[in-house]
Amino acid sequence: MSESPVASGQAAVDQLLEVLDLEHTGEMTFRGMSPPVGPQRVYGGQVAGQALVAAGRTVEPERFVHSLHGYFVRPGDPVEPIEYQVENVRDGRSFSVRRSVALQHDKPIFFMSASFQRQEEGLDHHAPAPAGVPGPDEVPTMTDRLSRYPERLGIWGQIPRPIDVRYIGEPGWVRPGDRPAEPNQRVWMRIDGKLPDDPLLHACALAYASDLTLLDSVLSVHGEVWGPGGVVGASLDHALWFHRSFRADEWFLYDCWSPSASGARGLATGRMFTTDGRHIATAMQEGLLRRVGA
Repeated sequence: MSESPVASGQAAVDQLLEVLDLEHTGEMTFRGMSPPVGPQRVYGGQVAGQALVAAGRTVEPERFVHSLHGYFVRPGDPVEPIEYQVENVRDGRSFSVRRSVALQHDKPIFFMSASFQRQEEGLDHHAPAPAGVPGPDEVPTMTDRLSRYPERLGIWGQIPRPIDVRYIGEPGWVRPGDRPAEPNQRVWMRIDGKLPDDPLLHACALAYASDLTLLDSVLSVHGEVWGPGGVVGASLDHALWFHRSFRADEWFLYDCWSPSASGARGLATGRMFTTDGRHIATAMQEGLLRRVGA
């Protein structure tokens, strides 16, 4: 009997939309599920995206999320539903603040604060996007990359990929010795299909994507890789600021680097730019990083 084909493109995006479409179980409570096929623990970007969906659904739609700050407390079980409890911290004239807690077995696995703002005019500037970066059509696709590492197909070949990720340098999952030390980890990303026009949904999709490659930049400084012969890790916290309007289903450059690593922890930061150079978001994350067998 042949295996079912792995969802990709719009089919995988539709699965992601189902994951982000939480069940409303009470005035300020929601329930989310994980994809039927995935890693052994809940992907951090998923729980952050779902927590933002829960928070955003309790805010007036005229107010848009501009920042979130979250902590990963426990690994999530992908087989069990995730309950989200939202607290209305404040509704002011311009800003609304929510606290969203993800629970499994009555224990928090993630909690997040998010702030939403009504649209206003003000000062406007940003640092330029990095120069001389090849475009998304000039770098290998994920399929091209994976073809060099058939041992990775057992993992990646079974998981739907709703995000088109195109690395400019070597990914963190290559074999030990195949990755030169580089100061940055840069990738082009986009949701690999069409999203509805809801700005909250695009923000949640960006939050989902922002956790994919950020910690790679810590390893990149040392030419290190994930897995056997390298490093294992986990996200400890995650912060994301949204600066300008965007569509997550259009290409954006994720320019990541690591200002510090010590004490088995690494700090990573990343900026996201549209193809025309607009700075749309900034992310920061600290992760636990340990050598395999340590």
